[in-house]
Amino acid sequence: MKVLIGTGNPGKLREIQGILGDITGIAWLTPHEIQLPEVAEQGATFEANAVAKAGALARLTGYPTLAEDSGLEVDALGRAPGVRSARFAGEDKDPAANNRRLLLLLAGTSDRRARFRTVAALALPDGRVWTVEGVLEGRIAEAPRGSGGFGYDPLFIPEGETRTLAEMSPEEKNRISHRRQALEGLRPILLAVSRNPSSVTSDVGTDPGYGSPG
Repeated sequence: MKVLIGTGNPGKLREIQGILGDITGIAWLTPHEIQLPEVAEQGATFEANAVAKAGALARLTGYPTLAEDSGLEVDALGRAPGVRSARFAGEDKDPAANNRRLLLLLAGTSDRRARFRTVAALALPDGRVWTVEGVLEGRIAEAPRGSGGFGYDPLFIPEGETRTLAEMSPEEKNRISHRRQALEGLRPILLAVSRNPSSVTSDVGTDPGYGSPG
């Protein structure tokens, strides 16, 4: 079965393929193989954006679609930037500018608690949708460190760690990340859909091992 990965972000694409690429019975379609229309992220929550993207792309392409929305929540900023994480410093989605603005707003602040939050959604062309959330707690560093990852990774230190996500290898990050938590929650749904999509209902999502139905 072919499943579309509904993101044009190369960092997210790499991580999704690295985490779920071992599922047998699924051939992953990427934006390199199919032209993806732009889906506006206008929701007030990560879940709303993930469901909107997955649902729209599934309907438009006819393929089951996996999409997600992620962001950084900083306690001292009232959980901003949140759903505006990619556009925190402007509509051009400049990660370096986003990081500079975050550090500027936190200058002199001792409370640097933060978390990454992801909601992943799997949508079928007939309207069935499942969502799962993942959260990684941590804190914001005083300055960027590391050259790996993307986005806010050079500033984010996971709970129990001294390194930023950007100082970790891709394998280390993928073992603990918010994205992995969300995607692994969808793994049983993906397996079930790959075997017999017509038999999988949204009720599957009520099982603790599967995630939440949309």
